[in-house]
Amino acid sequence: MIRLAIQSKGRLNEESLKLLKDSGIEVDDTRRKFIGKASDFPLELLYLRDDDIPGVVADGSADLGVVGLNEVAESGADVKVIRKLGFGRCRISLAVPKEVDYPGLSWFQGRSIATSYPSILSRFLSEKGISAEIREIKGSVEIAPAAGIADAIFDIVSSGGTLVSNGLREVEPVMESEAVLVGGNDIPADKREVLDSVLFRFDSVRESRGKKYILMNIPTGKVGEAMSLLPSMRSPTVMPLALEGWSSIHSVVDDSRLWRTVESLKRIGAEGILILNVDKVID
Repeated sequence: MIRLAIQSKGRLNEESLKLLKDSGIEVDDTRRKFIGKASDFPLELLYLRDDDIPGVVADGSADLGVVGLNEVAESGADVKVIRKLGFGRCRISLAVPKEVDYPGLSWFQGRSIATSYPSILSRFLSEKGISAEIREIKGSVEIAPAAGIADAIFDIVSSGGTLVSNGLREVEPVMESEAVLVGGNDIPADKREVLDSVLFRFDSVRESRGKKYILMNIPTGKVGEAMSLLPSMRSPTVMPLALEGWSSIHSVVDDSRLWRTVESLKRIGAEGILILNVDKVID
């Protein structure tokens, strides 16, 4: 049995549970429970506050944790990042009132900055030779300048909408973050097989995201040209059709280039193009 700590609520909770479900690991996610167990996999979940997860993994109370990289950096806990998980992306940035004529980092010299991440901010300011007062606030950091609590803030930025609605603007991105799978530095040998299975499943799900399976009919004389347009994991699959002079091609395409690829294939004579979702990719 392996124990995985995840955030008890919020976006990372939802994304973590989705990753588990897509990996074939069904867990009772009733929020009233502190611990949930998988029904058909040797794993149990520990629901915690995000800032508690690195420490709980470091002291061995949990074997693994899914948490933002920012929380790992802030905690200073002795854990290792096993995988970046590709969701919960954001950045931690310095922001000032929108009316400020911002000349650069020197503006922060001698000023006060509100944040929930004092350790990350302190290290950054020290590296840059800036002396500023750090005021630690838990939650609603963005209201600090308007409330007269601080001159600026250092906080998570996703879309930037929260900053705008509070009369602020981002001026200095400091750290990029996303959800990561962390583990202790000494995972017991009897749990490594389960960990390997978790990683195998997570990797297969992550590899499938943002990909489509595409198949089409095309004149056999155009197969070479079509293959030059199609990416694949090794090589597109080409099969002759019963109709002489025609072939079928199957491949996998990234979402980001799907429509450009389809338009190019249509121009060279591809027909009957089918596009399907990819559930898992296993190398």
